[in-house]
Amino acid sequence: MGNKIIILLLICLLPVQAAAFNTVPEKTLQVVSECTQTEIAPQSEFVRVGIGDSAFKNYDYTEITIFGNNKVNVYDNAVLVDTYPAYKPIKIKLENENLFVYGNEQPEQIDGALVITCTEGLLGVQGLKRAGKQALYRGTFEIVRKGDKFNLVNVLPVEDYLKGVVPNEMPVSFGLEALKAQSVAARNYVLAPRSRCGNYQVVDSVASQVYFGANTEQPLSNQAVEQTEGVLALYHRDIILALYSSTAGGYTESYANAFLNEGKPYLIAVPDIILQTPLNTEEAASQYYKSRPDSYDMRSPYFRWTREWGVSELNDLFKDEFVEFKVKRRGESGKIIELEIVTKNGSQTVRKELAIRRLLTKDGKALPSANVVFENIYDEDANLTGVKAYGGGFGHGVGMSQYGAGFMGSEMKYSYDKILQHYYTGIALGTKPVIISSDVTQNSAAQYFYTYEPDARIIVDNKFNVSKCCVVINCREECFKLPAGHFGKRITEIDISPYIEKGRNSITFMYPPDEGDKKTLRLYVELAGMQ
Repeated sequence: MGNKIIILLLICLLPVQAAAFNTVPEKTLQVVSECTQTEIAPQSEFVRVGIGDSAFKNYDYTEITIFGNNKVNVYDNAVLVDTYPAYKPIKIKLENENLFVYGNEQPEQIDGALVITCTEGLLGVQGLKRAGKQALYRGTFEIVRKGDKFNLVNVLPVEDYLKGVVPNEMPVSFGLEALKAQSVAARNYVLAPRSRCGNYQVVDSVASQVYFGANTEQPLSNQAVEQTEGVLALYHRDIILALYSSTAGGYTESYANAFLNEGKPYLIAVPDIILQTPLNTEEAASQYYKSRPDSYDMRSPYFRWTREWGVSELNDLFKDEFVEFKVKRRGESGKIIELEIVTKNGSQTVRKELAIRRLLTKDGKALPSANVVFENIYDEDANLTGVKAYGGGFGHGVGMSQYGAGFMGSEMKYSYDKILQHYYTGIALGTKPVIISSDVTQNSAAQYFYTYEPDARIIVDNKFNVSKCCVVINCREECFKLPAGHFGKRITEIDISPYIEKGRNSITFMYPPDEGDKKTLRLYVELAGMQ
């Protein structure tokens, strides 16, 4: 596109409007002298992951034994305490409120922050297995005190973390494009703003995302992470909450309905078949979940399922004589949002899909989803003998369906961005928005991002009327004049397509040194055409 002026109309963000502005001719572009990708390499954000025991039930320890498959260094407040050879057991123990490291004949007492590194290899915890194998981890271990116990925290770059997440959240057999979509959703999850959970940001179980470490990485899922590096799903210039579940059943549900919470405009109910009407009536839901219509989810073993209870089971389940189920409200996907359970001595109303699933157990297991319709079973004398449930899907059904993504990528040949845009309404893909200012600790921000098409733009939120935006893109330095801002016109779009390469790109945003204090810019790269 060269330096052609582009106007981005952000219709849903009134009164904020966008202005494209690029008056600097391409011929003035400067190459940073002796610049290499290595010299300006952006640093990945780091994530702190709490590592649990083999059952994921305990994250607080008094004793643990660590090793590395190469040389291991142990530090106390950044001071090297000792170095240990590969596979040497290093026991860490909390005794009488003091922390000790047992690796040699004499224990070392640790007074400050205990950090363990294996820069040429991977770290492990003796006896800890993931996916049936000895768990091994990239990055470093930190031992962080928590009262009379301690936490084991794996600190590593986000992109390395994702390599231990993606193949454990989605089968690699789903194919590269689905794995890319999963990589973006998982990246969104860990980078979205969240309250810190004690000494770590996330845990390694389904309570956050399943993270089994380096020993479970797969070449294809690693490729998916690398070929979406730095890419996030954004809505109105912010990182979305990219929820996902195993199987939606052919129709995803709105966030507001599933969780009875304030809605999110990008998490709305979406059918796989565009002509499918909402399933929020008993008739529509019954017809849909008692049949097998075409769907992206159709390969899932949970696409359709049944459960059946005898009356005695229901009486035991509700500790009263069961009378009937009354569905009071359904979401657009047919998901039960409000259910009344009528028994001889009263009734109870259950709300939220998860609570309904957990209450209606069969053989001690919760229902796969709340996409369910009930059919009473009677004997020849018209006496109720049981209830049969017809259902579809597995999980909450909000956002991306993993089985659906697999079908779209492998069988429909959709690219990962099209998969994401199906499940997350109105999103764009881009890098994480960053804020730069005159403060020396915040005057630049560097990122990597991977793209298939050299069609990209910088989105600048110029709230404080900064005069220009300076960047280094793939070793080429440029400053772009920003239009004079005033109320209602503070968003600027700068076409950087001439600077972009297919594949991995680097960009460093730099605050203009002559701009003055008390001003900030919020910027990110938006990727227009992905494939």
